[in-house]
Amino acid sequence: MADENQSAVFNFVDDDTESCPVRRTLDLLQGKWNVYVIYELQKADSIRFGELKRKIGSITNNMLTSTLRELEDQGLVHREQFNEIPPHVEYSLTESWKAMFPIFMATGDWGNKYLQ
Repeated sequence: MADENQSAVFNFVDDDTESCPVRRTLDLLQGKWNVYVIYELQKADSIRFGELKRKIGSITNNMLTSTLRELEDQGLVHREQFNEIPPHVEYSLTESWKAMFPIFMATGDWGNKYLQ
């Protein structure tokens, strides 16, 4: 059974990064701040920029902006602008990320078990 599962995974792995679903999925989580931002966003339905920055702590405004834009471009984060007085922006995770969340949590469980 283990050999069948391993074989199924390796059938997805391809030297061509553009066509390999495993590599493309892992690429979504690359970057120093991506996981931190996603982790904080998953704790709330939506969150404002300033609050997100306070929760993460040591990230700069420019880096947070860049990370949020990258995650938005990848379809993992939704940005909603409110044209009120005062205007503000809120960020939330997309349904695409919510579908990936169990995999994210399983990765954390694996880390807790094997990386001690």
